[in-house]
Amino acid sequence: MSEFSGVDLVVPASPLRFMRAKSRRRRGKDRLWPPLIPIGLFVFLALFGPYLVPFNPVSTNITSRLLPPGSMVNGSIAWLGTDQVGRDMLGEVIAGARLTLIMAVATIIVAGVLGIALGLIAGYFGRWVDNVIMRLADLQLAFPGLLLAILIAGVLGPSVRNIVISLAITRWVTFARLARSSAISVRKRDYVSAAQLLGASHIRILGRYLLPASVPSLLVLVTVEVGSVILAAASLSYLGLGVPPSQVDWGSTIANGSDYLLSAWWIATMPGIALAGLVLSVSVLGDKLQARFAAATGR
Repeated sequence: MSEFSGVDLVVPASPLRFMRAKSRRRRGKDRLWPPLIPIGLFVFLALFGPYLVPFNPVSTNITSRLLPPGSMVNGSIAWLGTDQVGRDMLGEVIAGARLTLIMAVATIIVAGVLGIALGLIAGYFGRWVDNVIMRLADLQLAFPGLLLAILIAGVLGPSVRNIVISLAITRWVTFARLARSSAISVRKRDYVSAAQLLGASHIRILGRYLLPASVPSLLVLVTVEVGSVILAAASLSYLGLGVPPSQVDWGSTIANGSDYLLSAWWIATMPGIALAGLVLSVSVLGDKLQARFAAATGR
């Protein structure tokens, strides 16, 4: 009788099979479509919602004020109820989504262009140029971002343009520091040195070699910053430093509904749910992008 009789032999599976299974599990965790679905819904509502559910921010209907969700108003259903002056909350939330996304995208574009340009210049040239730009960034970081935005918005006054300016001034530093670190890690590589020896201009080296190397990290940073910008814009509007009364966004709607939490909870709750859902979706997308880029680079 064999000495191995009655003993179960465990044959190890192929390492390649384990690696494939691990890769499949990682790809499953890093799928981008779950957060992209709600983000795409918000973008669709921002683009086409005002045409589907028209909304006038200065109109009033006192006879239909403070109606709960599902009430009938002039032969139509107010799915999310009405606010303190009789405006349809569904149209108000959709209009707020449009303005909120416009402010967030504009802020990211302004802050990103300014910060990336200054960061690449600081990391590429170094020396006194780097010292001047980074000391300016350190000086700004000494002030809390939201307090600095409140100060700037209070001086400039309430408007969409002023919100974008205020938030862009407080956000460019993050882009600059990331672009600088990427430029420092790339500027000494062989292909950059070869381009310098061939007489390539500084602008060409910055745009052709240094900027593409920082794109993956910047994409992750953009998704993170979009969420924080949306929250900051809503905070400014909640404090009365955001959009003027002739416009509406989620922060101002939440502020208007804070006095009616006991009698008309839906005024503040509905835009609050939309705000939380959008910020959470963008944050999850940023985490998944970061995990995917980390897996691609082996970090």
